Amino acid sequence: MEEEVNNEREAYTLVVRKPCFGLPTACPSCLSLYIYLKFAQLPFLLDFNSTYPDSDQIPYIESSDYVAYNNENGGVIESLKKDGIVDLDTEFYSVPEWISTKAMVCSWLGDAIMYELWVGSDSSSAEKIYYPDLPWPIGKVLFLKQVHTVKQRLGITKDNAEQMEEEIYKRANIAYGALSTRLGEQNFLFENRPSSVDAIFLAHVLLTLQALPESSVLRTKLLEHANLVKYAEKLKMEFIEAGSSSSSASYFQSDPPSSASRRGPSNASSKPRSKPKRQKTREEKTFRKRAKYFVVTQLVAVLLFLTFMNRPDDEVELEDDEGYGYDD
Repeated sequence: MEEEVNNEREAYTLVVRKPCFGLPTACPSCLSLYIYLKFAQLPFLLDFNSTYPDSDQIPYIESSDYVAYNNENGGVIESLKKDGIVDLDTEFYSVPEWISTKAMVCSWLGDAIMYELWVGSDSSSAEKIYYPDLPWPIGKVLFLKQVHTVKQRLGITKDNAEQMEEEIYKRANIAYGALSTRLGEQNFLFENRPSSVDAIFLAHVLLTLQALPESSVLRTKLLEHANLVKYAEKLKMEFIEAGSSSSSASYFQSDPPSSASRRGPSNASSKPRSKPKRQKTREEKTFRKRAKYFVVTQLVAVLLFLTFMNRPDDEVELEDDEGYGYDD
């Protein structure tokens, strides 16, 4: 009985953005972390946070006095590795092809799904994922603000928009072809066992197939590779719909003894449920404190953004030319 109480106390809670499009969470970073934990068979409880859609700390995972945020140490998956909790990639760090494949999935495909969600012709998917619970005006302005940020990140301007779109889809198509060849008829991309690459890529495929509209160029290119679609459907059924089952146990090798003691109960469910109150950690208190200022900062951002967007172009040009149009 005492052992069960201790295990319950050490159970992990994964905090993500809310479910959407038939997925446990439709945020790319949240879904890849969710799948990674499923691959690792690390028991966790699932909780949702839709109050602060712009927070870069989500997703995060917590257990007792342990918290790992998305915006620290290279992300939650990297934190779990560094802290000795779970690492599916131990065997692949010295494999050049694995390293290059992960870089391709994170960059080329990461840019492609980001482009489709925020810059593509149909923006409804991103709004449903990130801003469903906000009043329409605030949600719309935050969406436009994020679109501006994504364009800056991808280097998209009015002058090169068509060229960048073509380049993004070209790279995505090359990536799909390479991954299709790499996968073949295997269950996973490397050594027929899961790694973080599979978690990130599977999240990408599921979002592309289920969250993007049928008119999506990215979705159309993905559907050209039948084995990638089959790969996603099989793993979704095995790890997401059915949960961690006995049939998936053979894919995962035990963690080092140092991390085994930090696991939760083996029969823990990933469905949301209430937790007993516990003392907040310093990291949690910091997160809560920052969260209090979210509404104020976003309202200020909305006002500044609207001011910037409504500013006449003529006014900007006059200011730029002022003092330089006269010959002394």
